[in-house]
Amino acid sequence: MSDSNKLSVIELFAGVGGFRRGLEQANADLFEVVWGNQWEPSRKSQDAFECYVRNFDKGIHSNEDIATVPDDTFQELAPDIVVGGFPCQDYSVARSLSGGKGIQGKKGVLFWEIKRILENGNPKYVLLENVDRLLKSPSKQRGRDFAVMLATFRDLDYTVEWRVINAAEYGFAQRRRRVFIFAYKNGLSFEKQQKELDESCILFKEGFFAKSFPVEKEPFKNRIEMGNLPEDIVKISDEFSFNFHTSGIMRKGYIYTAHLVPELKKPITLSEILLDEDLIEEKYYLAPEAEAKFKYLRGPKKIERTSADGHKYHFSEGGMSPIDELDKPGRTMLTSEGSINRSTHIVEVNGRKRLLSPIECERLNGFPDNWTAGMTDRMRYFCMGNALVVSLIEIMGKRIEEIETTANDKLTEIQMNFSI
Repeated sequence: MSDSNKLSVIELFAGVGGFRRGLEQANADLFEVVWGNQWEPSRKSQDAFECYVRNFDKGIHSNEDIATVPDDTFQELAPDIVVGGFPCQDYSVARSLSGGKGIQGKKGVLFWEIKRILENGNPKYVLLENVDRLLKSPSKQRGRDFAVMLATFRDLDYTVEWRVINAAEYGFAQRRRRVFIFAYKNGLSFEKQQKELDESCILFKEGFFAKSFPVEKEPFKNRIEMGNLPEDIVKISDEFSFNFHTSGIMRKGYIYTAHLVPELKKPITLSEILLDEDLIEEKYYLAPEAEAKFKYLRGPKKIERTSADGHKYHFSEGGMSPIDELDKPGRTMLTSEGSINRSTHIVEVNGRKRLLSPIECERLNGFPDNWTAGMTDRMRYFCMGNALVVSLIEIMGKRIEEIETTANDKLTEIQMNFSI
């Protein structure tokens, strides 16, 4: 159990600890990660977990399949907050012969593990991160997966806010778009305060995200949708679809969602995160043959292909700049960073083209230099491609602190009035 003056945190699917790093940067005296889980299935080498252990020395470090962790572990931990960047999977729900609800197939199990942890840990707050396509998936039933998630939170008595955030639009070094989901337990002081506001006021001005990531007063091209989730989560899985926009709120099953326009901040540019060239090892510079391959991969192309049933078609791909512009923030970094791949960053400095070094990739995500030192370059790139922008979590951590401080101030005021 944690100190009563701290907020105890469980970090799920922790990777190299981006959530924890961000929260500790926000206030290391307030946020106490009591249990962090990172496990890479089907891999003998657990590089991310080893990195996590090297960088954090407090709390329990769990390197086990989350599905094998018993319910009573979370009951005993009783966290205030659960955080994690969970995999985007299949959220189908089915009804068993006995009438119970279950999982259709195995792909959706990790989100249902989050549900199990919330049921047993009963946290006040939940902060999750995922790719923004979650809001639109699956393509054949648009919005179903996110609706299943929202219904799950509704049934567990949470209100949910979400926002798609591009880190570069709020001043950081990477054009990385991710959806962040903040859920808070109904009955908390924050929920009671928010309940007095209408949904548009929450999204545009007073909500969890709007306070820290300000937006323009009007949505993009008046894109606003409203609706209600069906009571039966199986019906949602089977039939429901919805046009979720980049921001929204769900309370008691009612959905209000809008496509918001951020108030832009000047981003950090690639040139600002680059190491001095005398610190760059020769292996990161492109040999002529690699340079030729990248030129082809990043150039326009039209290729004839044959499908499995023998049908011939043309695959077309537009061109992109042969090098990344140094006066702009980096593009979204993928797990294939550093390989000969169209998405890999290529910078040209002093007339020579090269890859980003692992340290520069760490800087794109806001980690300290050499955070992932100790593993191979390939794994350092992979871990940074999987990571989030730490500074965004720092901002969200400060917002949670503000919410908690406001709640405590109101409690103190009530206690003082009662004692008079």
